[in-house]
Amino acid sequence: MADLLGIAVRLAVIVAAFLLLPLIVGQMEHKAMAHMQSRLGPMYAGGFHGWAQLIADGVKFAQKEDVIPAAADRRVFAIAPAVALVPYLVVMVVIPVGPGLVGVDLDAGLFFALAVMSIGVLGVIMAGWASANKYSVLGGIRAAAQLMSYELPLVLAASSVAMAAGTLSLQGIVEQWRWWWLPWQAIGAVVFFVAGLAELRRPPFDMPIAESEIIMGPMTEYTGLRFALFMLAEYAGIVVLSALTTVLFLGGWHGPLLPGPVWTLVKVFALVFVVIWLRVSYPRLREDQLQKLAWIGLVPLALLQLALTGATKVLMT
Repeated sequence: MADLLGIAVRLAVIVAAFLLLPLIVGQMEHKAMAHMQSRLGPMYAGGFHGWAQLIADGVKFAQKEDVIPAAADRRVFAIAPAVALVPYLVVMVVIPVGPGLVGVDLDAGLFFALAVMSIGVLGVIMAGWASANKYSVLGGIRAAAQLMSYELPLVLAASSVAMAAGTLSLQGIVEQWRWWWLPWQAIGAVVFFVAGLAELRRPPFDMPIAESEIIMGPMTEYTGLRFALFMLAEYAGIVVLSALTTVLFLGGWHGPLLPGPVWTLVKVFALVFVVIWLRVSYPRLREDQLQKLAWIGLVPLALLQLALTGATKVLMT
């Protein structure tokens, strides 16, 4: 009975974090982008600096009509938002925020997290195909191309950390982490973070959406709560990518003075700010530039990081 109660409490905390953290990231994006562009951003919803803007947006989406195109594959169209969103909730189960503070400590937690994260892209591909819209199909094809290109450097960069730590457990990786890993694994950290942004289709890698070219890509035909689920999936993906980067490359909960979970959140939101900063600072890449960056830039760098890690491990043993 005690075990069941413990599991229920952990699941409740994870679900609460899953619902709350993406809202904080969304509000942070509204305000950070506004100040970077010399404007106020949301100011009225909720009173103080528009803190309830995303809640108001959710209420607005809930009131909108749920429209399904006549030519769409109704079943696939209906479940695509859930397929895009749920994997990020599942990944949060294995991400540790402190010593022993993790939903489930899997021996192959890193492999599990990377495998489940890639499923989220399938929801976008399903949405594009099921919409019976040429712009949506084109966006889905672009999303599939990005997944195939950037999954390889993402996995290679993560493999370097697993090799250094000698374990696939995310909890174990943080426990083995040392401060001198920061310069040692810096190349892998950059590769992992950039490849993760591309899989999330965040600017400057937002070619599957590209409003000026294909309207909203796979989300063009979506309205109401289904569209809101795609937006929630995007913000949840930012949280998960930042948390994984923190756990793998920035030492997770390691840090002076402050409690471990506080350090984890500080690092996560520092990376969230970088994600927002990149959106404001860099223009969208062309599709050919995207592929060149993956195959000519990130894959060789990830292989270099693997070689460096392997050589260092041999010399240390």
